[in-house]
Amino acid sequence: MNEQRIQQVLEIEKKAEAIHESAVNEATQLQEQAKRDAQALVEKTRAAAQEEAKRVIADAHASKECARIRAESEENSRQMETLAAQHFDRAVAYVLDRLIGKE
Repeated sequence: MNEQRIQQVLEIEKKAEAIHESAVNEATQLQEQAKRDAQALVEKTRAAAQEEAKRVIADAHASKECARIRAESEENSRQMETLAAQHFDRAVAYVLDRLIGKE
């Protein structure tokens, strides 16, 4: 009976060793997969951040360009208003002169 118990203990130890080796292998594989997944996530996040940065920079450039165009338009509008006001006075004087018969 002692021999039988020793054999049972040896079998249990073999099974325990196999389970331990399997667990170590699985843990190693899980760790490697986690590293690969983490690296892929880092790369994906980096790419997304770069795209977002490009979009923000493009928007900023577009905003600056819009502001420049708006400023130019406002300046042109002021110049046209000034010119129109000058011509308006001359036009009114001309019409008045025509009405009273000076020309």
